[in-house]
Amino acid sequence: MITPEVPTTSAPAPKKRILLVEDEPHMMEMLKFRLLENQYEVGTATDGYAALNQVRSFKPNLVILDLMLPKIDGYTICRLLKFNEEYRMIPVMILSARSTDEDVRRGMGMGADAYMTKPYDPPALMEKIKELLAKDMNAPPPGEETPAEAPPT
Repeated sequence: MITPEVPTTSAPAPKKRILLVEDEPHMMEMLKFRLLENQYEVGTATDGYAALNQVRSFKPNLVILDLMLPKIDGYTICRLLKFNEEYRMIPVMILSARSTDEDVRRGMGMGADAYMTKPYDPPALMEKIKELLAKDMNAPPPGEETPAEAPPT
């Protein structure tokens, strides 16, 4: 007997939310267009203070963060997010024109999950975004795995 296939009607997966923090309007528009084109929901902020407010209200899955921002710089934003229990699991990618080894070390030292420099390679940027969004940020770091559950008795 052949069983007919029943079409499944599953809801589409919710769009991943990316907060884009960039104070230069042309760069903001280019990045926003590329993210929307790749089916992400995009929130924006043009200064550090607005970025912190947007993290609270927009609840992003990823923050793309410039460093040279008005009001509160990107290093400070990154550190505030990564040292806050509620927001520390949100991946932060720094995207900045600051490209010295010291800039990269400082950004990663603040807790950034990735650091890319401007001008950026668009395919590499999109690949890094996908990689960061695919990570389970709630997983324990290597070497700190949680013990396996005890078998039922």
